[in-house]
Amino acid sequence: MNILGIETSCDETAAAVLDGEGRVCSSIVSSQIELHAPYGGIVPEIAARQHLEAIEPVIDRALERAGRRLSDIGGIAVTCGPGLIGCLLVGTAFARSLALARRLPVVGVNHLEGHVVSGWIDRPKLAYPALALVVSGGHTGLWRVPEPGRYVLLARTRDDAAGEALDKVGKLLGLAYPGGPAIDRLGERGDPQAVRFGEVRIKDGPAFSFSGYKTAVRVYLEKTGLAPLTDPEQDPPQQMLDLIASFRCAVVRELVRQTRRAIEEQRPASLVLAGGVAASQLLRREISTLSEDFALAPSIPELRYCGDNAAMIALAGRRRLLAGDDEIDRLETAASLPLGGPEARRRSKRHR
Repeated sequence: MNILGIETSCDETAAAVLDGEGRVCSSIVSSQIELHAPYGGIVPEIAARQHLEAIEPVIDRALERAGRRLSDIGGIAVTCGPGLIGCLLVGTAFARSLALARRLPVVGVNHLEGHVVSGWIDRPKLAYPALALVVSGGHTGLWRVPEPGRYVLLARTRDDAAGEALDKVGKLLGLAYPGGPAIDRLGERGDPQAVRFGEVRIKDGPAFSFSGYKTAVRVYLEKTGLAPLTDPEQDPPQQMLDLIASFRCAVVRELVRQTRRAIEEQRPASLVLAGGVAASQLLRREISTLSEDFALAPSIPELRYCGDNAAMIALAGRRRLLAGDDEIDRLETAASLPLGGPEARRRSKRHR
């Protein structure tokens, strides 16, 4: 079965085609970064309108690059949540209309599940049970994956997601939007020990927290008088480079610390790093080292599969489509959609 994947949960319009063996034949992503850069963040109304304009051309390009026609497609997988509701509705409405017109089965996929299974895109034989660390602008969490299609949430952020904190600090410092990639790049030029960021302490169970680090950066700027850049293209002074390096190190340290704890408790066979922040060179290095320390099989996707993409959505929906699942009459969207099985899905707030 050739599968068409569609992703429109936030600010990327994406489509991908998998062949009958589950291999990626094409993966097209249309970014909206330039549209949202003047606002320093994503404007939901603008994002949804752009999805409307881009979705059909993006799907056409994905089919063309894969050397497939719509008549070759056997099923559709589309992101149904979590995400911006207006953006999600563009994708699910288009997918359902296409499925009705072509008489194809269609399934809704949890965006978080897509990120988790991205670890299997290039490593289809990656061993179970696996531990998956998903780090993005909207989500930060750890899942145990005992077998295909089963996800057990072990820890998640109590406040800002890691990528969100990176972007907000980037805005504080006057860096180019989005701030995360700029911080990762500039952090290589600073001293990660120059500014002290304390270890996060959470009493009631394993969890992530990054808002304190963001506040610490703001306080540092106020105390030292270090001014944000007036031009994103400006070369930062060494003091700012040291602050950036120290902040980046603190965020990665917290991610690795919680992951190490989960490995010691869960004893997985493999370790997956996924999500947009998985593009961070420091985080990739630290997770690779952690995998070596525990003799785990690591899976860190190629950079093109770290951010939002439709290949991961197609792969996440493939198992259900092959099993004969079809949600043509019950495909719904949800701005909030926990990952953890049918029970979590029923608890979520859903929208027609």
